Amino acid sequence: MPVLTADSDIAEWIDPDLVPRPVVTIGATGFVIARGGPHDANFDDRQELDFHSHRKGQLMLALNGVLTGEIEGGFWIVPPQSAIWVPGGVLHKIKAAGAIECYIAYIDSSVASNLPAYCCTVSATPLLRELLIRSAGLPMLYAEGGMASNLVALLLDELALAPIGNLHLPMPADTRLRRIVETIMAEPADRGTMRTWARRTGLSERTLARLLARETGMSFGRWRQQLHLMLAVRWLATGASVQRVANDLGYESAGSFVTMFRKALGTSPGRYIAQRRS
Repeated sequence: MPVLTADSDIAEWIDPDLVPRPVVTIGATGFVIARGGPHDANFDDRQELDFHSHRKGQLMLALNGVLTGEIEGGFWIVPPQSAIWVPGGVLHKIKAAGAIECYIAYIDSSVASNLPAYCCTVSATPLLRELLIRSAGLPMLYAEGGMASNLVALLLDELALAPIGNLHLPMPADTRLRRIVETIMAEPADRGTMRTWARRTGLSERTLARLLARETGMSFGRWRQQLHLMLAVRWLATGASVQRVANDLGYESAGSFVTMFRKALGTSPGRYIAQRRS
């Protein structure tokens, strides 16, 4: 089907979960896709959806703007030219920032055996990107057994080979840790030490360290750095300057922020974003 926009007639919308085809792809710009249908939204502002699920797995490719996804126990950032994969039946919440253009493929479990059984981000190869765009031009009830089926089969093969992304943040379930997480996400420039956070939550440093390791697999410093990295990617992709991001994350200088970013992702912030906009 053609790319949907905020001006499209959504009365003609068909829930992809109900379409008897192994893969159904749509393009979307200017509104949110959730609960199986489109919802008008101004993507110049951040938009957030409640937790929901689909019977089919969902692959969301962001060409412009930034998507974030959350499931129980995990948080993902999806920068431009990347995608997020959510298996069927998994409760998830999608958030968007910037002017969004994306393509969403709904994939039936009968053809998803070679795809990850867990939520993850994937790096979209040029071929995968073009296959998603092309498949979005197919009718929802495309004829099976011909060119459309071959296109869908190639899309599934290319998706199975796509590299897994690294912008993932484990989210703890312990209520005391969640309070720390929520505070840091609301005020990422807070540079409180492990001792500071332990005192704020009424825990010993040893207990806090043990809880974090058990529930996230990370030390406090490593977890906070990963959060800063993910926030930085989201802000940079929506137009913030390196200096502004460094300030908002509480770094003493833009240089120290750039050093952290380069060590984590192998390139500078400016080059990282430029590569995804090219």
